Amino acid sequence: MHVLVTGAAGMVGRKLAAQLAADGACAGRAISKLTLTDVVTPETPGGFDGEIEIRTEDFADPAIAAELIGARPLVIFHLAAIISGEAERDFDKGYRINLDGTLSQLETIRREGRKDGGSYVPRLVFTSSSGVFGAPYPAVIPDEFHATPLTSYGTQKAVGELLLADYTRRGFVDGVGIRFPSIAVRPGKPNASAGGFFSSIIREPLVGLEASLPVGDDLVFTHASPRSAVGFLLHAAGLDRETLGPRINLTMPGVFCSVGEQIAALRRVAGEKAVNLIRRAPDKAVTEIVAGWPTGFEARRALGLGFRAEKDFDEIIRVHIEDELGGRLPH
Repeated sequence: MHVLVTGAAGMVGRKLAAQLAADGACAGRAISKLTLTDVVTPETPGGFDGEIEIRTEDFADPAIAAELIGARPLVIFHLAAIISGEAERDFDKGYRINLDGTLSQLETIRREGRKDGGSYVPRLVFTSSSGVFGAPYPAVIPDEFHATPLTSYGTQKAVGELLLADYTRRGFVDGVGIRFPSIAVRPGKPNASAGGFFSSIIREPLVGLEASLPVGDDLVFTHASPRSAVGFLLHAAGLDRETLGPRINLTMPGVFCSVGEQIAALRRVAGEKAVNLIRRAPDKAVTEIVAGWPTGFEARRALGLGFRAEKDFDEIIRVHIEDELGGRLPH
């Protein structure tokens, strides 16, 4: 089976590719070929006996999409996207990548399937976002909550969900949309994301570095680890179509907790010395941005379909230590 991953150079894309290579299988079938594409050259994962194709290109280019889909991958993980902040700053780029690129992909799949009477219908796992929701929110957002995005990024993802659902309904593609919670603890260095502190107040203190906290301890959010994010995608690839039904866009589960509870978990796992490296640096602009984000989700349908995340934030921290720090804290 041929598997295609777009956006394969991103954090989740790299981890997904590594897991696919290690498993050698996806959706219950052996992988014979793995194609990884991004605008930045993806890493080549080890431990895979089949063919690996590494490509550096813009998947939003219709000619590139036609070439990739022409190879008829049976499972496509569509992770390629412009993140929320950049999509808001650059309107044209956000719509070209996040909306036009998604529509181009769907249309390319439809055209490819029509070549032989519609026999080519790949499973397409689309990464969406809780940004499809807009305030005012209930304390916990149910699966039936309406999609009224308040950002260009959220709008692009919401339209992508609708397109995916319609192309699936018409039998052109076999789609599943996955709305991630906040993914933490993200490996690497601090970034410019407004929500980057969710990871940095854990990641940096664990290795003896200071981290800034721009918001109050009472801010609440829902989190899942990068390991869980990969698990969400792999589970989605193997979901039974009859069980999933027509409502194919799903809100993922996670750990609902406050920043103060994050810090308490850090204290339990790594001690007071780590907590003392968190520096309070109130930032009104960041606080106002994240205050407009949705916080908690029921995710009943996803849980009922077998999607799983961590049980508490202590577990999220331990996953980071296992996956990024070799299973132990630096002395």
